Amino acid sequence: MVILDLRHVASPAVRDLLHLVNHPDFDRAQQQIERLGGCTEPVRLTGHTTTVGTTTGEVLRSYTTSVEPTGSLLTTCGNRRASRCPACSRLYAADTYHLIRAGLSGGKTVPDTVRTHPRVFATLTPPSFGPVHNRLTTPGGGIRPCRCRKLHEPTDPLVGTPLNPATYDYAGAVLFNAHASALWARFTTYLRREIAAELGMTQKAAHAVLRVSFAKVAEYQQRGLVHFHAVIRLDGPDGSSQPPPPYATVAVLTKAARAAAARVRVTVTSDAVGQRKLGWGEQFDVREIASFGTDAEFTDQAVAAYVAKYATKSADASGTLDRALFCRPCQGRGATLLPHGTPLTCTACDGTGQARPLPRLAVARHVRQMIRTCWELGKLSEFAALKLWKWAHMLGFRGHFSTKSRSYSTTLGALRAARRAWRIELARTHAGMPESDPATTLVVGHWAYLGSGYSPGAALLAADVWHRRELQRQFAAEGGC
Repeated sequence: MVILDLRHVASPAVRDLLHLVNHPDFDRAQQQIERLGGCTEPVRLTGHTTTVGTTTGEVLRSYTTSVEPTGSLLTTCGNRRASRCPACSRLYAADTYHLIRAGLSGGKTVPDTVRTHPRVFATLTPPSFGPVHNRLTTPGGGIRPCRCRKLHEPTDPLVGTPLNPATYDYAGAVLFNAHASALWARFTTYLRREIAAELGMTQKAAHAVLRVSFAKVAEYQQRGLVHFHAVIRLDGPDGSSQPPPPYATVAVLTKAARAAAARVRVTVTSDAVGQRKLGWGEQFDVREIASFGTDAEFTDQAVAAYVAKYATKSADASGTLDRALFCRPCQGRGATLLPHGTPLTCTACDGTGQARPLPRLAVARHVRQMIRTCWELGKLSEFAALKLWKWAHMLGFRGHFSTKSRSYSTTLGALRAARRAWRIELARTHAGMPESDPATTLVVGHWAYLGSGYSPGAALLAADVWHRRELQRQFAAEGGC
Protein backbone atom coordinates (compact mmCIF):
# COMPACT_ATOMS: atom_id res chain seq x y z
CA MET A 1 0.00 0.00 0.00
CA VAL A 2 1.39 3.38 -1.01
CA ILE A 3 0.88 6.27 1.40
CA LEU A 4 0.86 9.63 -0.32
CA ASP A 5 2.36 12.67 1.33
CA LEU A 6 0.27 15.52 -0.03
CA ARG A 7 1.17 18.16 2.52
CA HIS A 8 3.04 20.11 -0.15
CA VAL A 9 -0.12 20.39 -2.33
CA ALA A 10 -1.68 23.75 -1.57
CA SER A 11 -5.09 23.20 -3.21
CA PRO A 12 -7.56 21.16 -1.11
CA ALA A 13 -9.38 20.17 -4.31
CA VAL A 14 -6.21 18.82 -5.92
CA ARG A 15 -5.29 16.95 -2.72
CA ASP A 16 -8.73 15.34 -2.67
CA LEU A 17 -8.47 14.51 -6.37
CA LEU A 18 -5.11 12.77 -5.83
CA HIS A 19 -6.59 10.75 -2.97
CA LEU A 20 -9.52 9.76 -5.21
CA VAL A 21 -7.32 8.83 -8.18
CA ASN A 22 -5.22 6.57 -5.97
CA HIS A 23 -8.25 4.82 -4.50
CA PRO A 24 -8.21 1.06 -5.29
CA ASP A 25 -11.66 1.33 -6.88
CA PHE A 26 -11.17 4.64 -8.67
CA ASP A 27 -12.55 3.23 -11.95
CA ARG A 28 -15.95 2.71 -10.32
CA ALA A 29 -15.93 6.23 -8.84
CA GLN A 30 -15.06 7.69 -12.24
CA GLN A 31 -17.79 5.60 -13.86
CA GLN A 32 -20.40 7.08 -11.53
CA ILE A 33 -19.25 10.63 -12.30
CA GLU A 34 -19.19 9.97 -16.06
CA ARG A 35 -22.73 8.60 -15.91
CA LEU A 36 -23.98 11.88 -14.41
CA GLY A 37 -22.89 13.76 -17.54
CA GLY A 38 -21.44 16.74 -15.67
CA CYS A 39 -24.26 17.33 -13.15
CA THR A 40 -23.03 19.98 -10.71
CA GLU A 41 -25.13 19.07 -7.64
CA PRO A 42 -25.76 15.29 -7.63
CA VAL A 43 -27.85 13.69 -4.93
CA ARG A 44 -26.04 11.17 -2.72
CA LEU A 45 -28.11 8.17 -1.64
CA THR A 46 -27.40 5.24 0.64
CA GLY A 47 -29.34 2.00 0.71
CA HIS A 48 -29.82 -1.31 -0.99
CA THR A 49 -32.09 -3.10 -3.45
CA THR A 50 -32.79 -6.79 -4.01
CA THR A 51 -34.59 -8.53 -6.88
CA VAL A 52 -36.28 -11.77 -5.80
CA GLY A 53 -38.10 -14.43 -7.83
CA THR A 54 -41.62 -14.65 -6.41
CA THR A 55 -42.08 -18.31 -7.33
CA THR A 56 -38.75 -19.71 -6.03
CA GLY A 57 -37.67 -17.06 -3.54
CA GLU A 58 -34.28 -16.98 -5.24
CA VAL A 59 -32.30 -13.74 -5.02
CA LEU A 60 -31.71 -12.82 -8.67
CA ARG A 61 -29.78 -9.61 -8.06
CA SER A 62 -28.72 -7.51 -5.12
CA TYR A 63 -26.99 -4.15 -4.76
CA THR A 64 -25.85 -2.08 -1.81
CA THR A 65 -24.11 1.28 -1.71
CA SER A 66 -21.63 -0.06 0.83
CA VAL A 67 -19.62 -1.51 -2.08
CA GLU A 68 -19.20 1.92 -3.69
CA PRO A 69 -15.88 3.75 -3.24
CA THR A 70 -17.62 6.66 -1.54
CA GLY A 71 -20.24 4.55 0.22
CA SER A 72 -23.07 6.23 -1.66
CA LEU A 73 -24.83 6.21 -5.03
CA LEU A 74 -24.83 9.42 -7.06
CA THR A 75 -27.91 10.47 -9.05
CA THR A 76 -28.50 13.63 -11.08
CA CYS A 77 -30.11 16.63 -9.41
CA GLY A 78 -32.59 17.15 -12.26
CA ASN A 79 -32.59 20.94 -11.81
CA ARG A 80 -34.07 22.74 -14.83
CA ARG A 81 -32.21 26.02 -14.17
CA ALA A 82 -29.17 26.52 -16.37
CA SER A 83 -27.65 28.75 -13.68
CA ARG A 84 -27.76 25.89 -11.17
CA CYS A 85 -26.87 22.85 -13.28
CA PRO A 86 -26.06 23.27 -16.99
CA ALA A 87 -26.04 19.50 -17.60
CA CYS A 88 -29.47 18.74 -16.14
CA SER A 89 -31.00 21.89 -17.61
CA ARG A 90 -29.83 20.83 -21.07
CA LEU A 91 -31.62 17.51 -20.63
CA TYR A 92 -34.73 19.34 -19.40
CA ALA A 93 -34.61 21.60 -22.46
CA ALA A 94 -34.32 18.56 -24.74
CA ASP A 95 -37.34 16.94 -23.09
CA THR A 96 -39.31 20.17 -23.40
CA TYR A 97 -38.37 20.42 -27.07
CA HIS A 98 -39.67 16.93 -27.78
CA LEU A 99 -42.83 17.61 -25.74
CA ILE A 100 -43.60 20.80 -27.68
CA ARG A 101 -42.59 19.30 -31.03
CA ALA A 102 -44.80 16.24 -30.49
CA GLY A 103 -47.79 18.53 -30.00
CA LEU A 104 -47.04 20.24 -33.30
CA SER A 105 -45.78 17.48 -35.60
CA GLY A 106 -46.83 14.26 -33.91
CA GLY A 107 -44.86 11.50 -32.25
CA LYS A 108 -44.63 10.38 -28.61
CA THR A 109 -48.20 8.93 -28.70
CA VAL A 110 -49.48 11.95 -30.68
CA PRO A 111 -50.65 11.15 -34.26
CA ASP A 112 -48.94 12.88 -37.20
CA THR A 113 -52.29 14.33 -38.30
CA VAL A 114 -52.02 16.88 -35.48
CA ARG A 115 -49.94 19.09 -37.78
CA THR A 116 -53.10 19.81 -39.80
CA HIS A 117 -54.89 21.30 -36.76
CA PRO A 118 -55.12 25.10 -36.39
CA ARG A 119 -52.08 26.25 -34.33
CA VAL A 120 -50.87 29.68 -33.25
CA PHE A 121 -47.91 31.01 -31.29
CA ALA A 122 -49.00 33.70 -28.83
CA THR A 123 -47.00 36.08 -26.64
CA LEU A 124 -48.71 37.76 -23.68
CA THR A 125 -46.74 40.66 -22.21
CA PRO A 126 -47.08 42.70 -19.01
CA PRO A 127 -48.34 46.32 -19.05
CA SER A 128 -46.18 49.36 -18.37
CA PHE A 129 -45.48 50.35 -14.78
CA GLY A 130 -43.42 53.36 -15.80
CA PRO A 131 -41.03 54.33 -18.63
CA VAL A 132 -37.75 52.40 -18.75
CA HIS A 133 -34.50 52.69 -20.66
CA ASN A 134 -34.71 50.63 -23.84
CA ARG A 135 -33.01 49.96 -27.13
CA LEU A 136 -35.42 51.07 -29.84
CA THR A 137 -35.12 50.03 -33.48
CA THR A 138 -36.46 51.51 -36.69
CA PRO A 139 -38.43 49.48 -39.29
CA GLY A 140 -35.23 49.27 -41.30
CA GLY A 141 -33.26 47.80 -38.41
CA GLY A 142 -31.51 50.98 -37.28
CA ILE A 143 -31.14 52.08 -33.67
CA ARG A 144 -33.21 54.95 -32.28
CA PRO A 145 -32.33 57.00 -29.19
CA CYS A 146 -33.96 56.07 -25.89
CA ARG A 147 -36.14 58.59 -24.04
CA CYS A 148 -32.99 59.55 -22.18
CA ARG A 149 -31.60 60.62 -25.60
CA LYS A 150 -28.87 57.98 -25.56
CA LEU A 151 -28.19 55.05 -27.90
CA HIS A 152 -27.96 52.07 -25.59
CA GLU A 153 -25.77 49.10 -26.41
CA PRO A 154 -27.38 45.63 -26.08
CA THR A 155 -25.31 44.94 -22.93
CA ASP A 156 -25.95 48.33 -21.32
CA PRO A 157 -27.03 47.65 -17.68
CA LEU A 158 -29.43 50.61 -17.88
CA VAL A 159 -31.68 48.80 -20.39
CA GLY A 160 -34.86 47.72 -18.62
CA THR A 161 -34.38 49.99 -15.60
CA PRO A 162 -36.77 52.90 -14.84
CA LEU A 163 -36.07 56.34 -16.20
CA ASN A 164 -37.32 57.70 -12.87
CA PRO A 165 -37.14 55.10 -10.06
CA ALA A 166 -38.96 57.46 -7.69
CA THR A 167 -42.18 57.32 -9.76
CA TYR A 168 -41.92 53.73 -11.03
CA ASP A 169 -44.80 51.53 -9.82
CA TYR A 170 -42.78 48.82 -8.07
CA ALA A 171 -45.79 47.58 -6.11
CA GLY A 172 -47.78 47.11 -9.31
CA ALA A 173 -44.87 45.30 -10.99
CA VAL A 174 -44.46 42.87 -8.10
CA LEU A 175 -48.19 42.22 -7.85
CA PHE A 176 -48.35 41.57 -11.59
CA ASN A 177 -45.63 38.91 -11.28
CA ALA A 178 -47.42 37.39 -8.30
CA HIS A 179 -50.71 37.15 -10.23
CA ALA A 180 -49.26 36.23 -13.65
CA SER A 181 -50.34 32.60 -13.31
CA ALA A 182 -53.87 33.66 -12.37
CA LEU A 183 -53.94 35.96 -15.40
CA TRP A 184 -52.92 33.05 -17.63
CA ALA A 185 -55.62 30.80 -16.12
CA ARG A 186 -58.27 33.45 -16.81
CA PHE A 187 -56.94 33.89 -20.33
CA THR A 188 -57.51 30.20 -21.09
CA THR A 189 -61.03 30.45 -19.65
CA TYR A 190 -61.91 33.54 -21.69
CA LEU A 191 -60.31 31.99 -24.78
CA ARG A 192 -62.78 29.10 -24.73
CA ARG A 193 -65.66 31.54 -24.26
CA GLU A 194 -64.50 33.77 -27.11
CA ILE A 195 -64.10 30.79 -29.48
CA ALA A 196 -67.65 29.74 -28.71
CA ALA A 197 -68.87 33.30 -29.30
CA GLU A 198 -66.98 33.53 -32.62
CA LEU A 199 -68.64 30.30 -33.77
CA GLY A 200 -72.07 31.46 -32.61
CA MET A 201 -72.37 28.54 -30.18
CA THR A 202 -72.90 28.06 -26.49
CA GLN A 203 -69.87 27.01 -24.47
CA LYS A 204 -71.40 23.59 -23.90
CA ALA A 205 -72.01 23.09 -27.62
CA ALA A 206 -68.48 24.25 -28.47
CA HIS A 207 -66.98 21.89 -25.89
CA ALA A 208 -68.83 19.00 -27.52
CA VAL A 209 -67.14 19.55 -30.91
CA LEU A 210 -63.67 20.95 -30.13
CA ARG A 211 -61.01 21.28 -27.47
CA VAL A 212 -58.34 23.93 -26.81
CA SER A 213 -54.87 22.49 -26.11
CA PHE A 214 -51.84 24.54 -25.18
CA ALA A 215 -48.29 24.56 -23.84
CA LYS A 216 -46.68 27.68 -22.43
CA VAL A 217 -43.39 28.88 -20.97
CA ALA A 218 -42.57 31.96 -18.90
CA GLU A 219 -39.72 34.35 -19.68
CA TYR A 220 -38.36 37.29 -17.74
CA GLN A 221 -37.96 40.63 -19.45
CA GLN A 222 -34.99 42.87 -18.66
CA ARG A 223 -37.25 45.02 -16.48
CA GLY A 224 -37.89 42.00 -14.23
CA LEU A 225 -41.45 41.21 -15.37
CA VAL A 226 -42.61 37.86 -16.70
CA HIS A 227 -44.37 37.29 -19.99
CA PHE A 228 -45.63 34.07 -21.54
CA HIS A 229 -45.00 32.36 -24.87
CA ALA A 230 -47.70 29.83 -25.71
CA VAL A 231 -48.49 27.28 -28.38
CA ILE A 232 -52.27 27.08 -28.73
CA ARG A 233 -53.98 24.38 -30.81
CA LEU A 234 -57.56 23.46 -31.68
CA ASP A 235 -58.47 19.76 -31.51
CA GLY A 236 -61.56 17.64 -31.80
CA PRO A 237 -63.49 16.68 -28.65
CA ASP A 238 -61.20 13.66 -28.05
CA GLY A 239 -58.00 15.67 -28.18
CA SER A 240 -55.02 15.43 -30.53
CA SER A 241 -56.26 12.24 -32.18
CA GLN A 242 -59.22 14.04 -33.72
CA PRO A 243 -59.32 17.20 -35.88
CA PRO A 244 -61.63 20.08 -34.99
CA PRO A 245 -64.62 20.88 -37.21
CA PRO A 246 -63.75 22.71 -40.47
CA TYR A 247 -65.25 25.99 -39.27
CA ALA A 248 -62.80 26.13 -36.32
CA THR A 249 -60.02 27.87 -38.23
CA VAL A 250 -56.79 29.69 -37.44
CA ALA A 251 -58.63 32.98 -38.04
CA VAL A 252 -61.21 32.08 -35.40
CA LEU A 253 -58.48 31.08 -32.94
CA THR A 254 -56.48 34.26 -33.59
CA LYS A 255 -59.44 36.59 -33.15
CA ALA A 256 -60.60 34.79 -30.02
CA ALA A 257 -57.10 34.93 -28.49
CA ARG A 258 -56.89 38.70 -29.02
CA ALA A 259 -60.32 39.26 -27.50
CA ALA A 260 -59.57 37.00 -24.52
CA ALA A 261 -56.27 38.74 -23.74
CA ALA A 262 -58.01 42.13 -23.72
CA ARG A 263 -60.72 40.91 -21.31
CA VAL A 264 -58.51 39.43 -18.59
CA ARG A 265 -58.49 41.36 -15.31
CA VAL A 266 -57.52 40.51 -11.73
CA THR A 267 -58.48 43.09 -9.10
CA VAL A 268 -56.22 43.51 -6.06
CA THR A 269 -57.31 45.68 -3.13
CA SER A 270 -55.09 46.80 -0.27
CA ASP A 271 -54.95 49.72 2.15
CA ALA A 272 -51.23 50.01 1.42
CA VAL A 273 -51.37 50.14 -2.40
CA GLY A 274 -55.04 50.87 -3.09
CA GLN A 275 -57.05 49.02 -5.71
CA ARG A 276 -55.21 47.66 -8.74
CA LYS A 277 -56.70 46.09 -11.84
CA LEU A 278 -54.04 43.85 -13.31
CA GLY A 279 -54.15 42.67 -16.92
CA TRP A 280 -52.01 41.96 -19.96
CA GLY A 281 -50.18 44.69 -21.81
CA GLU A 282 -51.10 46.07 -25.21
CA GLN A 283 -48.24 44.30 -27.00
CA PHE A 284 -50.10 41.03 -27.56
CA ASP A 285 -48.77 39.03 -30.48
CA VAL A 286 -50.33 35.95 -32.10
CA ARG A 287 -49.12 34.25 -35.29
CA GLU A 288 -49.99 31.12 -37.18
CA ILE A 289 -47.54 28.22 -36.90
CA ALA A 290 -46.67 26.92 -40.35
CA SER A 291 -46.11 23.28 -41.20
CA PHE A 292 -42.65 21.77 -41.05
CA GLY A 293 -40.58 22.22 -44.19
CA THR A 294 -41.97 25.62 -45.20
CA ASP A 295 -40.03 28.87 -45.43
CA ALA A 296 -42.18 30.62 -42.81
CA GLU A 297 -40.58 32.03 -39.66
CA PHE A 298 -42.79 30.15 -37.19
CA THR A 299 -42.44 26.49 -38.08
CA ASP A 300 -42.92 23.46 -35.83
CA GLN A 301 -39.20 23.07 -35.28
CA ALA A 302 -38.48 26.77 -34.73
CA VAL A 303 -41.28 27.19 -32.18
CA ALA A 304 -40.30 24.04 -30.26
CA ALA A 305 -36.66 25.17 -30.10
CA TYR A 306 -37.70 28.68 -29.02
CA VAL A 307 -39.92 27.43 -26.18
CA ALA A 308 -37.33 24.87 -25.00
CA LYS A 309 -34.66 27.58 -24.80
CA TYR A 310 -36.66 29.60 -22.28
CA ALA A 311 -37.82 26.58 -20.27
CA THR A 312 -34.41 26.40 -18.53
CA LYS A 313 -34.05 30.10 -17.75
CA SER A 314 -35.07 31.62 -14.45
CA ALA A 315 -35.36 35.03 -12.85
CA ASP A 316 -31.56 35.29 -12.79
CA ALA A 317 -31.77 36.02 -16.52
CA SER A 318 -33.04 39.48 -15.54
CA GLY A 319 -30.17 40.07 -13.12
CA THR A 320 -31.67 38.70 -9.91
CA LEU A 321 -30.78 35.57 -7.89
CA ASP A 322 -31.50 31.88 -8.37
CA ARG A 323 -31.82 31.00 -4.68
CA ALA A 324 -34.41 31.94 -2.06
CA LEU A 325 -33.53 34.84 0.22
CA PHE A 326 -35.45 33.89 3.34
CA CYS A 327 -33.63 32.49 6.37
CA ARG A 328 -34.07 28.71 6.50
CA PRO A 329 -33.79 28.22 10.30
CA CYS A 330 -36.66 30.62 11.03
CA GLN A 331 -38.41 30.25 7.63
CA GLY A 332 -38.26 34.00 7.07
CA ARG A 333 -40.12 34.85 10.27
CA GLY A 334 -37.12 36.37 12.04
CA ALA A 335 -37.83 34.35 15.18
CA THR A 336 -38.42 30.81 16.38
CA LEU A 337 -40.97 29.75 18.98
CA LEU A 338 -39.91 28.18 22.24
CA PRO A 339 -41.94 25.17 23.54
CA HIS A 340 -44.16 27.45 25.66
CA GLY A 341 -44.81 29.77 22.70
CA THR A 342 -42.41 32.63 23.48
CA PRO A 343 -40.71 33.98 20.33
CA LEU A 344 -36.91 33.87 20.26
CA THR A 345 -35.01 36.10 17.85
CA CYS A 346 -33.31 34.01 15.17
CA THR A 347 -29.55 34.20 15.61
CA ALA A 348 -28.87 33.11 12.01
CA CYS A 349 -30.44 36.25 10.51
CA ASP A 350 -30.48 38.58 13.57
CA GLY A 351 -34.26 38.76 13.35
CA THR A 352 -34.46 40.07 9.76
CA GLY A 353 -35.77 36.80 8.28
CA GLN A 354 -33.30 37.24 5.43
CA ALA A 355 -30.49 34.81 4.66
CA ARG A 356 -28.54 37.74 3.23
CA PRO A 357 -29.23 41.41 4.02
CA LEU A 358 -30.87 43.07 1.02
CA PRO A 359 -28.39 46.00 0.86
CA ARG A 360 -25.53 43.51 0.42
CA LEU A 361 -27.01 41.64 -2.54
CA ALA A 362 -24.84 41.77 -5.65
CA VAL A 363 -27.67 42.94 -7.92
CA ALA A 364 -28.59 46.13 -9.74
CA ARG A 365 -30.50 48.86 -7.89
CA HIS A 366 -33.70 48.20 -9.85
CA VAL A 367 -33.64 44.48 -9.02
CA ARG A 368 -32.89 45.20 -5.36
CA GLN A 369 -35.90 47.50 -5.19
CA MET A 370 -38.11 44.80 -6.73
CA ILE A 371 -36.85 42.36 -4.09
CA ARG A 372 -37.35 44.91 -1.30
CA THR A 373 -40.91 45.56 -2.51
CA CYS A 374 -41.64 41.81 -2.44
CA TRP A 375 -40.39 41.65 1.13
CA GLU A 376 -42.37 44.67 2.29
CA LEU A 377 -45.64 43.63 0.62
CA GLY A 378 -45.20 40.05 1.78
CA LYS A 379 -45.36 41.15 5.42
CA LEU A 380 -48.81 42.74 4.94
CA SER A 381 -51.76 40.65 6.08
CA GLU A 382 -53.72 41.22 2.84
CA PHE A 383 -50.89 39.68 0.82
CA ALA A 384 -49.96 36.91 3.26
CA ALA A 385 -51.36 34.21 0.97
CA LEU A 386 -48.99 35.27 -1.83
CA LYS A 387 -45.90 34.58 0.34
CA LEU A 388 -44.01 37.27 -1.52
CA TRP A 389 -41.11 37.11 0.96
CA LYS A 390 -40.59 33.48 -0.05
CA TRP A 391 -40.54 34.38 -3.76
CA ALA A 392 -38.60 37.63 -3.49
CA HIS A 393 -35.68 36.14 -5.42
CA MET A 394 -38.17 35.46 -8.26
CA LEU A 395 -39.36 39.09 -8.08
CA GLY A 396 -42.77 37.88 -6.94
CA PHE A 397 -43.46 35.27 -9.63
CA ARG A 398 -44.43 31.99 -7.99
CA GLY A 399 -45.80 29.95 -10.86
CA HIS A 400 -44.40 27.14 -12.96
CA PHE A 401 -42.11 28.16 -15.79
CA SER A 402 -43.58 25.63 -18.21
CA THR A 403 -47.05 24.10 -18.21
CA LYS A 404 -49.33 22.39 -20.69
CA SER A 405 -52.88 21.19 -20.97
CA ARG A 406 -53.46 17.48 -20.45
CA SER A 407 -54.30 16.68 -24.07
CA TYR A 408 -51.52 18.72 -25.71
CA SER A 409 -48.97 15.89 -25.99
CA THR A 410 -46.94 13.52 -23.85
CA THR A 411 -45.61 14.45 -20.40
CA LEU A 412 -42.13 15.04 -19.03
CA GLY A 413 -42.75 12.15 -16.66
CA ALA A 414 -43.44 9.79 -19.57
CA LEU A 415 -40.26 10.90 -21.34
CA ARG A 416 -38.21 10.34 -18.18
CA ALA A 417 -39.82 6.94 -17.59
CA ALA A 418 -38.93 5.85 -21.13
CA ARG A 419 -35.34 7.00 -20.65
CA ARG A 420 -35.14 5.19 -17.29
CA ALA A 421 -36.49 1.97 -18.82
CA TRP A 422 -33.94 2.22 -21.65
CA ARG A 423 -31.07 2.62 -19.18
CA ILE A 424 -32.26 -0.32 -17.08
CA GLU A 425 -32.49 -2.52 -20.14
CA LEU A 426 -29.04 -1.39 -21.28
CA ALA A 427 -27.56 -2.23 -17.87
CA ARG A 428 -29.29 -5.62 -17.82
CA THR A 429 -27.96 -6.48 -21.26
CA HIS A 430 -24.45 -5.33 -20.33
CA ALA A 431 -24.50 -7.49 -17.18
CA GLY A 432 -25.75 -10.51 -19.16
CA MET A 433 -28.80 -10.97 -16.94
CA PRO A 434 -32.00 -12.59 -18.22
CA GLU A 435 -34.97 -10.39 -18.94
CA SER A 436 -37.07 -9.96 -15.81
CA ASP A 437 -40.81 -10.53 -15.75
CA PRO A 438 -42.72 -8.13 -13.46
CA ALA A 439 -45.23 -10.92 -12.81
CA THR A 440 -42.58 -13.28 -11.39
CA THR A 441 -40.07 -10.88 -9.81
CA LEU A 442 -40.23 -8.55 -6.85
CA VAL A 443 -37.86 -5.63 -6.23
CA VAL A 444 -37.38 -4.69 -2.58
CA GLY A 445 -35.24 -1.73 -1.64
CA HIS A 446 -34.58 0.96 0.93
CA TRP A 447 -32.99 4.32 0.12
CA ALA A 448 -32.06 7.29 2.29
CA TYR A 449 -30.90 10.79 1.42
CA LEU A 450 -27.30 11.38 2.49
CA GLY A 451 -26.57 14.78 0.99
CA SER A 452 -25.85 16.58 -2.26
CA GLY A 453 -22.79 17.70 -4.15
CA TYR A 454 -19.33 16.28 -4.80
CA SER A 455 -16.18 16.15 -2.78
CA PRO A 456 -13.71 18.84 -4.01
CA GLY A 457 -11.74 16.33 -6.09
CA ALA A 458 -14.82 14.71 -7.61
CA ALA A 459 -16.09 18.17 -8.57
CA LEU A 460 -12.97 18.62 -10.73
CA LEU A 461 -13.68 15.31 -12.50
CA ALA A 462 -17.31 16.32 -13.07
CA ALA A 463 -16.21 19.67 -14.54
CA ASP A 464 -13.92 17.79 -16.91
CA VAL A 465 -16.82 15.53 -17.98
CA TRP A 466 -19.00 18.56 -18.71
CA HIS A 467 -16.22 20.30 -20.61
CA ARG A 468 -15.52 17.26 -22.81
CA ARG A 469 -19.20 16.76 -23.60
CA GLU A 470 -19.62 20.42 -24.46
CA LEU A 471 -16.70 20.18 -26.88
CA GLN A 472 -18.27 17.08 -28.45
CA ARG A 473 -21.61 18.89 -28.86
CA GLN A 474 -19.93 21.91 -30.42
CA PHE A 475 -17.95 19.68 -32.76
CA ALA A 476 -21.12 17.87 -33.83
CA ALA A 477 -23.01 21.15 -34.29
CA GLU A 478 -20.27 22.45 -36.57
CA GLY A 479 -20.57 19.41 -38.81
CA GLY A 480 -17.81 17.27 -37.37
CA CYS A 481 -17.88 13.52 -37.69
